Parts: sequence; C-alpha cells; structure tokens
Amino acid sequence: EAVLAAELAGIVPRAGRVPMISTVTGEWLSGTEVDAGYWFANLRRMVRFEEAVRTLLGGGYGSFVEVSTHPVLTAAVAETAEDAGVADVLTVGTLERDNAGATRLLTSLAQAYVGGLAVDWKVVLPAAETVELPTYAFQHQHYWLQAAATASPVGGDSASTAAEAQFWAAVEGGDLARLADTLAIEDQQQLSTVLPALATWRRREQDRSVTENWRYRVTWAPVADPAPARLSGRWLVVLPAGETDGGVARGCTAALTARGAEHVVLEVTAETDRKQLAERIRAVRPESGFAGVLSLLGLDETPVPEHPVVPRGLAATLSLVQALGSAEVDAPLWVVTSGAVAGGPGTGPASPVQTQVWGLGRVVALEHPDRWGGSIDLPGTVDEQAAGRLAAVLAGCGEDQVAIRPAGILARRLTRAPHPRPAERPWTPTGTVLVTGGTGAIGGHVARWLAGRGARRLVLTSRSGAGAAGVAAQAAELAARGSRVDVVACDVSDRAGLAGLLDRIAATGPALSAVMHTAGLGQATTVEDTDLAETAAVLAAKAGGAVHLDELTRGLDLDAFVLFSSISATWGSSVQPAYAAANTFLDGLAEHRRAQGLPATSVAWGPWGGGGMTDADTGAWMARGGLMVMDQDHAVQALAQILDGREGSVTIADVDWARFAPPFTLRRRSPLIEGLPEVVAALAGAGAGAAADPDAGASLREQLAGLTRAEQNRTLVKLVQAQAAAVLDYASPEAVEATRAFSDLGFDSLTSVELRNRLGAATGLQLPATLLFDCPTPAVLAEYLWNEEFRDGSGPVSLVEEVDRLGSVLTGAAPDEKTHQLITDRLQELLSQWMEAGAPTETQAVAEKIGSATDDEIFEFIHKELGR
Repeated sequence: EAVLAAELAGIVPRAGRVPMISTVTGEWLSGTEVDAGYWFANLRRMVRFEEAVRTLLGGGYGSFVEVSTHPVLTAAVAETAEDAGVADVLTVGTLERDNAGATRLLTSLAQAYVGGLAVDWKVVLPAAETVELPTYAFQHQHYWLQAAATASPVGGDSASTAAEAQFWAAVEGGDLARLADTLAIEDQQQLSTVLPALATWRRREQDRSVTENWRYRVTWAPVADPAPARLSGRWLVVLPAGETDGGVARGCTAALTARGAEHVVLEVTAETDRKQLAERIRAVRPESGFAGVLSLLGLDETPVPEHPVVPRGLAATLSLVQALGSAEVDAPLWVVTSGAVAGGPGTGPASPVQTQVWGLGRVVALEHPDRWGGSIDLPGTVDEQAAGRLAAVLAGCGEDQVAIRPAGILARRLTRAPHPRPAERPWTPTGTVLVTGGTGAIGGHVARWLAGRGARRLVLTSRSGAGAAGVAAQAAELAARGSRVDVVACDVSDRAGLAGLLDRIAATGPALSAVMHTAGLGQATTVEDTDLAETAAVLAAKAGGAVHLDELTRGLDLDAFVLFSSISATWGSSVQPAYAAANTFLDGLAEHRRAQGLPATSVAWGPWGGGGMTDADTGAWMARGGLMVMDQDHAVQALAQILDGREGSVTIADVDWARFAPPFTLRRRSPLIEGLPEVVAALAGAGAGAAADPDAGASLREQLAGLTRAEQNRTLVKLVQAQAAAVLDYASPEAVEATRAFSDLGFDSLTSVELRNRLGAATGLQLPATLLFDCPTPAVLAEYLWNEEFRDGSGPVSLVEEVDRLGSVLTGAAPDEKTHQLITDRLQELLSQWMEAGAPTETQAVAEKIGSATDDEIFEFIHKELGR
C-alpha cells in the first residue's frame, strides 16, 4: 500500500525509470528497464548499499524516499551523504512500525513536499470546497513561509551526526534489534536491561536541555554606600491618616529636612478617592512643582471595609498614582514599606501584605516610567545611618528596588538559578492533593502530572466545579492513571467554604498532603483605568485564596505547599497592576512560610501554552517581544525539578533576552536584569543605553531642523508608521495607513502601551498613557509629536506651512473612491473661496481652470505645486 500511495502521489512514476534500493536485501536495483512498480524486474546488477548510495549521490540524486513499514535506512543514507561531503540531502520514510496509518503516510508526503519533491495532492487528498484565507483579502500578502523547510534525520533532533541520530532513534523507539544492529552487538539480551535506563535518561536530559535556561531567582546584592547626598526643592510626603507620629514617618521627614529638602505632609484616609486626592495635591503644589513624592501609604495593612481582601495601603497607593497623574505632577514617586521584603538569605518578610505595593510599583514603572522613582523597604526604626542611606537612594544612586538594613543597602537582582542536584528521592504525593483552579488548563496539566507521580487522591476545585467544560473527560483520564478524583465547586476566596472542603477531605481520607494553588483571574487594564472593585476581584482568587490556604493548613503535616505566581511579580507587566500585586504577595507569603519552617514553594511562571491564560494573539505579541509561550509538558517538567529539589521561590520563563531586554530597558533603566550576561550582551548590541537616554530625541530634532514644515510632518508620520508596523508585525511601514484609526489597524490596550513606549524612546518625549486615545491616527499623532517638541514657538505657523502640512497628509493618504470625491469637492470649494477673497485678476483664469478641473487634474496640481 505504501508503494502504491507513493506512486499515486507522483513521487515515484508508475511507468518511468528510477533507481531503486531494496529495503529487504539492503542492495539496489539498476538498469534501463527497472519499473518502479515492480522491484525485481530485469535485474542487471547488484552492488553494496553504501556504494549504491554514493553512486546515486554522484549522479545528482539528492532525495531518498524509503518505502517501507518502518524507516531503517534513512539515517544510513544521511550518514553516507555526510561522509561523502554532500549537503542538503532529503531522506524521508513512509510509515512507522507504531504509526502505520494514513496520518503517518500523509505526514511523510508533506515532509517530501516541503523538501522539494512534487506531490500530486489532488490524488492524495479527497476533494474539498474552497475556503477564504484567514485574513484581509485587500492586503495582498502571501500566506506561505518564506524560509525553506528542510527535513531532519529521524531521531536527530539534537544529535550531531547521522550515526548518533540512528542510535538515539533506536533508544527512543525502544527498538532492541535496531539498537543491537547499530552497535554491532549480536547478543541482544546484553542490551535488554540497559535500554529502558537509556530511554529514561534520554527523555530526562531532553527535558533538562529545554528548561535549563528557563530558571531564574531573585536575590539581594549589597551595594556600596553612596556618598552623602543633599536634597533640594519641596517634597510631598503622603502618609496614612494618623501615621504622622509613627517611627518610620518621623525618620523619613527628618531625613529630608536634615539634608536640605523642604516637605509638605498630606494625610490620606481610605475614603479619599482619586479626584479628591488630586484636588488636595493641587492645593499644596508649589509653582515650581515638587522635587519628589515620598509615599508611606503602603505601611497600612488594614483591609478596606468594602473589599476586605484589599489592604488600605495598596488601595491608597493606587489612588495616589492616579491622582498624581490627574494633578499633572511629574516628580518621581517613591513608595516606602517596612518588613515587606526579606533582603537576605534564610529570612522571610515580616509583613508580606506590604509586598503588594512593590508589585504595583513594577507595573507603574513600565506604564509611567517618567513618574516612578522606586520602592524602598526600611527597618522599623530609621536611625541616622538609615536616614542617610534613604536620602542617597532618593537623590538617585542608580537603584530603584532596595532594602535598607543595618548592614547597608541591598538591591534586588535577577540571577540564573542553577539546576538542583538530582534528587535521591523524587517528590511523590503521599496522600490527597488539593489543586485549586483544578478544572482550568494549567490545573489540568498539573493534575495529570500528579496522577503520573502516584497521587492517591486528587481534589480539583474551581468556582464552576463539575460544570466546567471537559471536566468529565478530565476526571476519567485521571482515574485511568490510578488516582481517585473529586471535582468540587469551591471558591478559595470564600474562607468558610474552603474550611468545609478541608474538613471533608480530612473525614474521607487520605489526609491532605499537598496544595497546588493554581487559581487566578487575569487582568488587562492600565493603572490609570484600574478601580478598587477590579483590584479586589483579581486579588481575591490569588492572594485571598493563598491567605486562606495558609491559615487553614498550618496545623497539617504537608509535604508541599505550591503557589503559582507570575513573572508580573518578578519584573512587572504592563496593564496588570492588580495581578502583579497579587502574585508578588504569593512570593512573599512563600518566603514567610519557609522562614517559619513550613513547606512553601512559589513559582513565578512565564506564559503557558496548552490553553492557559495566554491566548494565541497575546502569545504571538509576547513572542515578538522576546517572551516565549512555554510548552505545557516542559513547564510541568520544570515544576517536577523544583519539587524534587525542594526549592523555594523560582522564576520559570522562556526569554529571548536579545529581543526582550532592549525594549524593556527603553522604558527605564532596570538594575534588576542588567547584570544577566545575556542582557549585557543584548544591550551592548542594541545600544540600548543611548536609546534610553532622555536626550534620545536630539538627533531627530537635528534631522527635522533643516526641513520644511511639510517634510517635518512626513518624517514624523513615517516614524509613527514604522514603529506601529513593528508593534503589529506588519509587512512594511507603508501598510500602516496614515489616516486610518489605530483601533482599525489592530491596536489594543497592550499594543497601545508598547507603541507609546517605542515612540517615547525614539523621540525622547514623556508621552501620556492615553496617547493613542488622544491621537487616533498616525497623522494626528505625528502632528502631536511636532507640536510637543519640534515646533518653533517663536511665531505663528505661516499659511504656506499649513498648506504644506495639508499636502503632506493628502500625499500620504489612500482614500476610497467616495472619500476621494469628497476631498476633491472640498478642495475645489476652498480654492474658489480663496480666489474670490482677493486673488489678483491675472490669476482668475487659473481659478476658473481649477474650478472646472477633474479629480485627477486637482491631485496632479497639488503634487506639482508641492514639489511631489
């Protein structure tokens, strides 16, 4: 059947002459009368297999199709070609021993096709109706890949030679006979015991090789005490109501005063909304503006009455950030906590609730880099030494995430996390494992891995419980793996409901031995638009559920307490302020538990594939920026390595730093990641330091200085188009129409922030978060950029310059027929009015000619008069 299928597909001609190699005897058949359909007709001569392959290679044959029930000679052909110094040889099989169906055959035909062989797909595939291609027909873009595909030897994914490929293919396939042939060992029994061990080792090393570069850890590095600093100007100090006489507040205000700064204190209650707070800030703002803002709001850990899951300090800090924007205060905001971070090995944060302010701050730093100073954790008593260090940080020592301790200043750093040593005893669940969010995609992957690890009982919870899509099939699959499965509707943010579930587990047994907290609610809202209700909803599932799990399981003998955090807690993530705050709390809670001798692991995950919170469009956008979506099976293997190694807090993310680091650091300097060797190389290659300089727009100003107003406008339009095309991955800047709305071009909240950041870096301007809302098209945005920085303010714009600007917009436009006619009519009307308002008599003839001109003549006139 394989021979017939190959003939029908047109790869092997039915009546033509083609060289044939016998897969039965390992020899080949040659002659002028050999028919591909009958292997042994008119045999002329027989030669050894290797000589046959070399002869065919010498004759210019570069493609080999092995027609058999299992590929035996493809690797040998590749090895012979390699030895003969012949590159780009295609070797393709047809069927496989364990995969001999139509799917495998079609896959083989596809491999042959992309390798350059002709396949008659009309014969192979059944007839089907034509469907529209999945994008816009008017873009006239190709849908096929530009890079040529090449076939790889079977099993040769990481093998350096064809011989190794053949060896590992035998190991991975469990083919004892083939392995014995490869190693030239006659007694196969010698290999029967080592083959399973080799296969296990191979799979483990492949998983390790994929995930070994995904592992990171946050550390605290001591930095030398900066020189004594002097502060100037007036500072705004924002305190929780009633905190004026607190030890930290007194120490901070004394530090400012002693080092030359004035300050005004503003007390804020939980009931103060952003509008009221903005008005109060305006009332105390000096004419020259504030030199800086120091907020101690994060010290308040009491819950908001209407939303108990939200601490007042977090809610007030969010309102402060928004109010400062409304009050047009551009001074850097520094937030102060006390005991929010550990700042040293073997210790945990005394107040993990305050860590949420740090998570919020990392998002503010990305969305409003010009208005963010940093986060500072102070000791409970701010003595003279601590005050001096605080002033040095506020004055600008180059650090934006620090813990001030008696021993000195500690700065937050991201470092590579080495692989843990192979565990003598891999972690195995001993009793019942509770998986929150267990009916979701990530929870489902984790549950399958737990069943494979021998979990006796799995309790999967979610708000929908048994009503979740696909839950019956999921439970059946887990049961087939040997685990008892309970699916329970339980919202972990409901403490009473969770307590009842834990009591039920204890009563029915086996006892709870591990917790996997994967539940969570995503977010895609800017800091400016996030309100208290959304913050509470996002925090409830992550932070609220973690608090209840921590409190209700403290008396149990758990083997593992695993919190699924996010990279938004590690380095921040735009449009996820509450989500970053919630996940930062998970990291802090895990450190807090471990310092108390309790089991705890927090994994800050990058985006998962396999149906996690990252959809295909968001995943593609992230990948363009260097943040790759992780294969779910490899992510689970990374989790296994963490638990086997009994590790604490780890960040797992697949990052292409060459793409990720430059745009990330364009927003603002990031001491957190700048020490990673890959980031050092990426920034050196991209020249990111210069691009991030506040004077980045100087060269652009010089370029515009010698141009006319119209040429300046065209240059800025092209700049916007180029950056927009890069964000949306358009084929060219020209594909971004200057007069088309950004929303129609495909921009959303995520890509809008990215374009704003790119333009800020390219122009050196501090651009608002609402840039694309205020400037709906590239043409309008270019006009905004010109007026913001590049317009000469010495006098009004001349009429000629205004006409030039109009001409620039028209020449960059591609209107439809209706719009073209409307513009033409309007131009004719304007020209008539202009001529009637005082044009010289000798130009009347010209006016009459214009009035009777056709559409094409009008546009030709514009182009000619404007020199286009």
